[in-house]
Order: sequence, then C-alpha cells, then structure tokens
Amino acid sequence: MIRPALESDLPAIRDLLVETWHATYDAIYGVERVNAITGDWHSLPVLMARLERSGAIFLVAVEDGRIEAMIFCTTEGPEKAKLHQLYVAPTCQGKGHGSRLLAEVEGRLASATTLTLEVEEANKSARRFYERHGFAQAGATSNCGAENSGIPALVYEKWLT
Repeated sequence: MIRPALESDLPAIRDLLVETWHATYDAIYGVERVNAITGDWHSLPVLMARLERSGAIFLVAVEDGRIEAMIFCTTEGPEKAKLHQLYVAPTCQGKGHGSRLLAEVEGRLASATTLTLEVEEANKSARRFYERHGFAQAGATSNCGAENSGIPALVYEKWLT
C-alpha cells in the first residue's frame, strides 16, 4: 500500500534511511561519513520539516504494517520537480516498491514537465533503476543533497510530457 507519510512514521522512515544508506554507501564513503550524513540529513527534525513542506510529496510503501520504502519530491517552480529521496529497504528491494512510488509521484505532478534528481555515480544499481524509468544524465554537481556538501553526484532528468 502506498500512502502519505505521517508524523508517526518518521522514526521508521529514519531507520529505513539509515539502514539503506549504510548498505549502499559504507563501501563508497566509509561508515563514519555515512553516520555523519545520516545523522544530519535524516534526523527527525529534518524529516519533520520535509513532512510539513508545502507542495511536497512524501509517500511511503507499507507492507504488513512495515514501511519498506519512501519517496520525497518537491516542485521547483511551475514546470519543474525534484526527486530528493527514493529509498527501499535492502531486504525489500526487487519487490516493485521503487517503481510504484515513482509512478505515484509522477502521477501527482500534474503541471511539471521535468523531474530531476541527483545520484552518486558509483551507485550503479540506482543509476540503472532511474535509466530504466526514463531518466538520462543531464549534468553533474559537486554538492549533492546539500549546499557545500562536497559530495559529487550525477544529475539525471526525465521529461514528463
């Protein structure tokens, strides 16, 4: 079941993000750096601000009462949207949650013509996922996720029209 995220979901969403980040990025950035990033980017206050952000889409995929995936997207003007997060718990990958969440978000972006995202170049499985869903590399950034993060990433874009 896909539904909007609730305040009561935030601890489980944080746990999902921390678990997924360690599974995905420990080999790339190291455990200490992943701990620092998840402590900063995925804290409960940060997640609450996302939940309260006007015009944002914050959804979860729930199965058997457990949050197995999440997605967070914002509009960046009348025709542009940005996908900030799409994470599926490592033990739940391959069940279609990511595809369903992405389709749900795209269906809710009535006026947007483009959807962009940032993805770590070394995260080949995420890159393949996005490419299978119509995204193509459109550039790069040296500050993924936050201003002055120092984390390089590829910028992907998808035309929604």
